[in-house]
Amino acid sequence: MSNPVRRPVASLWIGPRLHYLNQLCLLSHVRQGHPTTLYCTDEVSNVPEGVTVRPATEIMDIDMDIVRQTSESFLSNVFRYKMIQATDAVWIDCDAFCHKPFPDEMQNIYAGHGFRGALNCGVVYIPKDGELIHQLLDYYDNLPEAPAWFNKQQRKRIDKQDRSLPQAVRIYNAERTAFGPQAFTWFAQQTGDYEKALSSDYLYPVPFQLNDVFYDPYGRVEGHFTDNTLSVHLYTNGTKPWWRKNPPLPNSYAARMCEEIGVDPAQALEE
Repeated sequence: MSNPVRRPVASLWIGPRLHYLNQLCLLSHVRQGHPTTLYCTDEVSNVPEGVTVRPATEIMDIDMDIVRQTSESFLSNVFRYKMIQATDAVWIDCDAFCHKPFPDEMQNIYAGHGFRGALNCGVVYIPKDGELIHQLLDYYDNLPEAPAWFNKQQRKRIDKQDRSLPQAVRIYNAERTAFGPQAFTWFAQQTGDYEKALSSDYLYPVPFQLNDVFYDPYGRVEGHFTDNTLSVHLYTNGTKPWWRKNPPLPNSYAARMCEEIGVDPAQALEE
């Protein structure tokens, strides 16, 4: 029996090649019946079968000069809300593994992150016509001199930036997360959506600080999960270089999930 067709999910990839963990995470959503789209800025050579590829420019104009002066995460932080507004899909980071399907009726998919309590936006859905998405997009489209939540030291760091730089770059240089969790948390607090957040076990059952456990053949990753767990973030931005360049050890969570879904890590390691 084939899986039911569920709500769409989508992500963004910048660059020509996926890592095996990205292939694994994208295919985990396909397996659960979610139509899965990967928006790309480049021609990607190893997108797995079952994932739909679309140009990122369908969602927004891409200024790669700003991306080069900031980071890929800067672009994805802007892109995700424009994508949700345009397609009504759930945003998934390419290192978010789908443990169980996202319920069709769930209208607020975001959660606290790690030990700090701030909201993360690695997996997110918010109503595409709601106040929260409108405030986020207004922030990105009309960048202030300094974000409203910046403290005195952060504002000083902006003031030290060259005024000839794009404002996005000046803010990013002052605070790297000013377009990601900081912005999402601040605006959710302003609109009253902060209280609608899921608990961390739904989307981030393993804290970022413990991400080595995914590669430990004796680690009991599933001990972090609850009946609520929908997604498991693998935190590839914090993965040690050895794990990115070598196949996972047998019986580790990463190796078991690759075997279960049919991904060969040796074919898509970091070069």
